[in-house]
Amino acid sequence: MNIYVKAMRLPFLTGSLIPIILAAALSFLHGSLHIGRLIVVLIGVGSLHLGANLINDYYDDPGSDRINLHPTPFSGGSRVIQDKLMDAKAVWAMAMGFFVLGTAAGVLLALTGRPFVVVIGLMGFLAGYLYSAAPVSLMSRGFGEMTIFLAFGPLITWGTYYVMTGLLTWEAFTLGIPLGFLITAVIWINQFPDFEADRDARKRNWVVRLGRNRSRFIYLLLMLGPYPVVLYWILTHRGSWPYLVVALTIPMALKAIKILNVHYQTHDEVIPAQALTIQTHLVLGLALSTALVLQKLVFS
Repeated sequence: MNIYVKAMRLPFLTGSLIPIILAAALSFLHGSLHIGRLIVVLIGVGSLHLGANLINDYYDDPGSDRINLHPTPFSGGSRVIQDKLMDAKAVWAMAMGFFVLGTAAGVLLALTGRPFVVVIGLMGFLAGYLYSAAPVSLMSRGFGEMTIFLAFGPLITWGTYYVMTGLLTWEAFTLGIPLGFLITAVIWINQFPDFEADRDARKRNWVVRLGRNRSRFIYLLLMLGPYPVVLYWILTHRGSWPYLVVALTIPMALKAIKILNVHYQTHDEVIPAQALTIQTHLVLGLALSTALVLQKLVFS
């Protein structure tokens, strides 16, 4: 794998891009999709996400990543610093470059008549940077999970819809809640194989605080949390039967829950559940997006 792709953790970019696609589908439903602005949003949010990944590696290097004996393909950082593939200063410089690119995209959107994007973009930048950066380090103080829920769920769908339409709506905000649950589940399950390293590095995330036994029940709630929200949409929106396609992701979620419930004290055995969590996020986001498009084509 290319060193830079590995450092950026590029495959995990779906965590931020799928909410953008979902909000774009809602904009399409309401007749306000703007391809040019959508491309700028993808570049801007994607850049902030990559910057957050890189800055996370930079600040975790002297802490949990250096002492982590059980990294997986989904947790424990990119390992480019620990494996001496890149210098820590180079990782920091790449992070700053992506943050600058993300900021530039936000300024461009603000200049096209969407001034509030500056506020939303600043919230996204602060979430991505302060999640890892000392001395704040939200991830170490019990605020990381909620930060991820908001920043990679409702904040992205709310902001993207605003860029498309010029409107800040509760509908666009709530649209991101199902993906907020699932991206938090991704972070949550990744803390299981990292448990000892996080604990010893005094990274006081909620899995460390609660212990792995109790934390597996929170994981269950996070994985099943999207479905009541989708049911709410079905009951309150005319012609919303296409949302039933989301039910196809339930077996994936249940399988991930079952694996973690059995193997929560282990390391490598959790990897299939980590993969399923990411896949559930991806498929549910695409299914919801498809449902919105179908609602427009069939009922409008």
